[in-house]
Parts: sequence; structure tokens; C-alpha cells
Amino acid sequence: MKKNIWIWNHYATDMYRNCGGRHYWFAENLIKQGYHATVFGANTYHNTAEFIDTGDEKYATDTVNNIPFVFVKTTPALGNGIARVKNMILFYKNLFSVAKDYAKVHGQPDVILASSVHPLTMVAGIQIARKFKLPCICEVRDLWPEAIFSFNKAKEKSFLGKILTAGEHWIYEKADALIFTKEGDTDYIKERGWDTAHGGNVDLQKCHYINNGVDLEGFLKSIKENIVNDKDLDADKFNVVYTGAIRPVNNVGNILDAAALMKDQTNIQFLVYGDGNQLKALKQRVIDEGLTNVKMKGYIHKQYIPYVLSKSSVNILNYSQSQFNWSRGNSSNKLFEYMASGKPIISTVKMGYCILDKYKCGISLEGPTPEELAKTIVKVHDMTKEQYNEMSSNARKGASDFDFKVLTEKLIDVMKCKIGEVSR
Repeated sequence: MKKNIWIWNHYATDMYRNCGGRHYWFAENLIKQGYHATVFGANTYHNTAEFIDTGDEKYATDTVNNIPFVFVKTTPALGNGIARVKNMILFYKNLFSVAKDYAKVHGQPDVILASSVHPLTMVAGIQIARKFKLPCICEVRDLWPEAIFSFNKAKEKSFLGKILTAGEHWIYEKADALIFTKEGDTDYIKERGWDTAHGGNVDLQKCHYINNGVDLEGFLKSIKENIVNDKDLDADKFNVVYTGAIRPVNNVGNILDAAALMKDQTNIQFLVYGDGNQLKALKQRVIDEGLTNVKMKGYIHKQYIPYVLSKSSVNILNYSQSQFNWSRGNSSNKLFEYMASGKPIISTVKMGYCILDKYKCGISLEGPTPEELAKTIVKVHDMTKEQYNEMSSNARKGASDFDFKVLTEKLIDVMKCKIGEVSR
């Protein structure tokens, strides 16, 4: 009998629209393997006023590419204020009645995969799974509330901070299994002293690692089908490419600083793709400083990213060293897109559990200075053809380990174990 899997992600609406993303690809591959997989998300789109109309009902449904989606009624959430908190609470609250009503029509699940970003989705998963007498796997994609503390949105020792930390501990204790997206995330549990080896109540045996990754087949197909006509991409130059958000945490200004040091090397150009609250200021910098070797391309639709990366010479993973704890690894989607492009990668931060080191497909900077970045770009530029091709080949080979077909097999192994425990 086919097992019924419910996947909960508050922001799954974007995956529905883009026909891609972690849980879209999990569901797609689960269905291909004979499972029933349904993705639940809020009816709102992240950081926009757009929404999917549920009418007078608490949820609406649709199917895209054979994947059933359930949209739980909430209210719009623009920014990070009260509206977003209300949106989260409504999603949590309405999941209870939606799960009950949806199960009456389509049957109960055999397992719930409840994924963060925010923890209320996982709390609902645990509580509703108990009512159904089935396992809940909690997937921790961001270590809340650590990320909140890192960005000074709340103080760890404040009343709110203590409540958030206690709630996080409760999730780790009560979940039937935990999936982390960075290899070193279980170190956090040890640091807190929550694992059984340190006298705590969280069994590390139930903790699993399934990183983010890439739909490799779709990525390679997109290179051929979604072509960008761009004279800069086609120029006979060494293309240093960055794709992604342009915000303080991404520290894109550091790339411009490196470009300024390399203005005389006319065969090397910097192509920056992405949008964010620093884009306008950085565009002005390019003009004011006469950085003719930098092209700020702005927003580009996800479907064109594979082609852009296929035309790069080296890809830049550019982050702020100080605004994030990199000791536990990296699960950014762009890392695996970069690897899939089959081009060398430069990371401006030194990470623990470093995938670039493991697959020998890139270079991590010891110091994230513009001088060090410029020096490393030149190093890649000056590699012998054999050295460059080996690093490029390693990137593509490494991407195959993070293909969602492979990652879905890992998820199935976790689910089989948990479903088996309940059925015994």
C-alpha cells in the first residue's frame, strides 16, 4: 500500500509558482517512487501582497505537475513586523482544522514532515501527529532562535529569548526524528548540552543530515532551454559571477572592493545578478568609482540562473564573516547551483564541514578581504588548463551527490524507519 506523506512548509507557495525548490523536488521524487506526497503551505507569497484566494474556506487546493498543494488561509505578511507574526500564528492555528478536514477527504498521512523556517510549523506538526498517532519528522533549515539572536532581533537572555530557546528545545525533544540541512548542526545540540551524552534529553541517533541541493537534470536542461542574450556573458572575458540577494549579510560591496583593485586587468569582468536593499547604493558606487569592469545586472528569474552560471569562469560565494556562524557548514542553494555549473567556486568565508574542500572544487579565503579575494581570482585565472578543468570537473561530480534524487532516497530512509516504529 502506498504511504501518504504530508510535507509542511509555510512558504511553499513560492515553490508552487516556480515549480522548483526543496519540497517541490522531494514531493516530485517521492511521487515517482510510488508515494503519495502532498505539500502544505500558507496561501500568501513571501514578502508580497499576493495571495491565493481560499474564498470562505480555510484552505484551497491545486495540483501542479502531479504534485498536490494545499494552501492554508492566512493574512498578508510584508516585512518582519506584526503582520508577519500574525501570518505565522494564523498558519499554525489553521493547520489543525485544515489537517482534520483534508484527512477526512484524502485519508490520514503515514508521516508528517514539518519544516521550518519558523518553529510554529514544527510545533503544529508534532501536536497534530500525536492526534493522528503517527510520526512527525521536524526539518530544521534555520537554527531559530540563534539566527534571531545573531541579527540582534532579540536578546538570548531576555524573556522572549528564553521562551524561544525553551520552545526550540521542546521541538528537538518531542520530534520523532530531526533533519538538519547543515552537517554540523548537531554540534549546536551538543553546545547547548541538550544531547543525552551531556545529560540532556535529545537522542542524537534521531538526528539526520540532508543538505539542500539541486535538481541536476532540470538544471542541465534549463541551460539549453532558457538562454539569455547578453553581450557581457558572451564577451571573450574571464567572467567572475555572483548570483543572489544583495543585502548586508551577502556583503556584495566586498566584490566591488576587489573589482576596484583589478581595474587594470581588462580581460577580467565582474557580473553581479540579484536584487536587494543594497542594489541601488552599489549601482551608484559603480558609477562614482568608474568601475567599468563591474556590471550590476539586477534581478534575474531563477529559470535563467543555470544558463548564466554556465557562462561563468568562476563563481563567488560571498558572505559577511561576522553575521552568521559558518562553523557548522553551508546549505545555501546557490552553492549547489554553482557546483552544478561545473565551474570553480571561491568562498569569501571559511566554513566548517567545508564542501569545497571535500570535493576539491573551490577555494575558501583565509581572510575575507578585498585584497585576498582579488588575489584568489587571479590565482584561478592563472591556473593551467589541466588544473582549471580538474576543479571544474570536481564541482560537477560533487553536485551529483546533492541531486534531489539522491537526497530523496535519504529522506525515504528516515521515513521508513519512523513509519516502521509506529506500525510495530
